[in-house]
Amino acid sequence: MERKQNRRDFVKLTMAAGTPLALGAFPSSAFGQTGETGQVGEVQENDLSLFEAIRSRRSVRQFQPIPVPEDHLRQILDAARMSPTSGNQQPWKFLVVRDPGVIGELKEACVERSLEARRARGMTVSEEVADTVRESLQGYFSAPVYVVVLTDGESRYPTYNHWDGPLAAGYLMLAARALGYGTVFVTDSIPAEVTRAVLNIPDRYTRVCITPIGVPEAWPEAPEKKDLDEFIVLDSF
Repeated sequence: MERKQNRRDFVKLTMAAGTPLALGAFPSSAFGQTGETGQVGEVQENDLSLFEAIRSRRSVRQFQPIPVPEDHLRQILDAARMSPTSGNQQPWKFLVVRDPGVIGELKEACVERSLEARRARGMTVSEEVADTVRESLQGYFSAPVYVVVLTDGESRYPTYNHWDGPLAAGYLMLAARALGYGTVFVTDSIPAEVTRAVLNIPDRYTRVCITPIGVPEAWPEAPEKKDLDEFIVLDSF
């Protein structure tokens, strides 16, 4: 049975966000004024528990064109910066993309990269093929906002960045789910080389992932999971 309606109901998670999030090179004014984006959906008064957010998180690849308000986006990013980090080095940058023109550039760059790969394999690339590739990427580029999670190669302990980065991304995705939004940990579908070129990302930063954030067109059904006991080893092998 489709769970589209009840999964769309928004819920709020009480978060100790306290202080405003510093967004690196992105001033708060870049996100407009709180509330100017209007309603994003029906918000329930009861909070979504941490464990329910974990259980109900899904990888979403198709979104509705509903804006994400600034206060929600900042809560999500604030949760990401609270994730564990080696020696408290906090090596992250969260590159936020909301300009539809830039999102379109990312999509077309992905299309061209795919077509170039086909040409390199000696395959014929027609306009019909290009349209098919473009259509296959439409879901990934249907969200109103994207966050590129980056780590700084000039951080205090750069060899630990490959652990710190995914932790921040995981916190971000759970916080987004707690507020009723879908995300997906994107790597190959929007290649790192594309984001670096289109978004002018300096060489010092390494991309962990890029994730859309938005209201799902529909919440995917829960995939089958292995039993917990299959993962647990007590004391030693």
